[in-house]
Amino acid sequence: MGDLEQVGRAAARDAGGIDAQLLGGFLPAVVAATAAGRRLRRPELAACVAAGRRAATQGIAMRALVDLYLSAGWRLWRDVPEVSRGDAGQVRAAALSMLRAADDGVAALVEGYQLALADLGRLRESTKREVLESLLAGGPQAVDAAGPAADLGLVLSGPVSVLVVRAHFTDPAAAGLPLRVERALQGRYGDAQPLVDLHDGDLVCVFAAPDADAVDLVSRAVGSVLDGHYSGGGWRGAVSTPRTGAAAVRASHDEARYALEIADRLGLVHPVVDAGELAVYRVLLRDRPAVHDLIRGTLAPLLDARGGPGQLLETLDAYYQSGCVATEAAARLHLSVRAVTYRLARVTHLIGRDPTDPANRFTVQAAVTAAKLLNWPEVPLD
Repeated sequence: MGDLEQVGRAAARDAGGIDAQLLGGFLPAVVAATAAGRRLRRPELAACVAAGRRAATQGIAMRALVDLYLSAGWRLWRDVPEVSRGDAGQVRAAALSMLRAADDGVAALVEGYQLALADLGRLRESTKREVLESLLAGGPQAVDAAGPAADLGLVLSGPVSVLVVRAHFTDPAAAGLPLRVERALQGRYGDAQPLVDLHDGDLVCVFAAPDADAVDLVSRAVGSVLDGHYSGGGWRGAVSTPRTGAAAVRASHDEARYALEIADRLGLVHPVVDAGELAVYRVLLRDRPAVHDLIRGTLAPLLDARGGPGQLLETLDAYYQSGCVATEAAARLHLSVRAVTYRLARVTHLIGRDPTDPANRFTVQAAVTAAKLLNWPEVPLD
């Protein structure tokens, strides 16, 4: 038995100095199987499975673990009695028995290792989901989740942003998207790990945002994964402004979701919008009575236009979106420049203000934007 302990220590050195105790009863089992010309028995294989599980939970690399067992096997070979004192036939038989026993033992070892990794993966996914739910709940619950979030690799003591993606995630093929996004982001910017999962039908990604480059990198990486899955588009994302602290994650999540709504109402073409750039629209909608008065006082006369206000509002929006350049607006609307200028003249006649005049431009554009956000006139004002 003393010789077996020496073999185990030498094999542990070969494997980079890992614990020789991970061999458990492997060496005595191989010696017994070789002497009897048999395979490893069920309890002996179960011990190898248990050793593999233990090594996985300790964070030992599989390569080092397999190296430990194989090194122990070849070091043991010359000390097996059937080899050192047997004839050629006995040596061949011992070789076959020993190789088969070592093969069975290592296979059981790897099986245990993989089972433990699967268990750890399921535990991590469950923990990740609980942490994300707590952060999005806000308040004391979010503060309590800061520690578990740090264990998952996301440190909330620095700036973090929240990216929310809206798409059809009910498709079974989309179930693996959170994991694919997480893998695409791991190691891309510093050592911080993102927190990615599905929440209320959206894909939510909480990530470290030390600067604008980090936010841009994450947005592009997530976009690349989603473009690969939704080849024809069909998704839209919004990223919040960076905030610090666990309690701020909910505010960032709400900001990103609201930015998605604004982007949809405005018909923005960018797949990932910056919530900070849309802050002016939140301010515009904050005082609803004032916004309603603005629309009524500026655009209500368009309701009397022949055919309704739709075409005129569309023309105004295209005109302002194109930087007040009639030719560009005409190209967007697939109209002639004369048709655009005619419609602008009709607006002037109806509302009593020239929308192209710098003195009126801000008021009319703000009213047009507010109408678009509130889906007026399809949705009546209060």
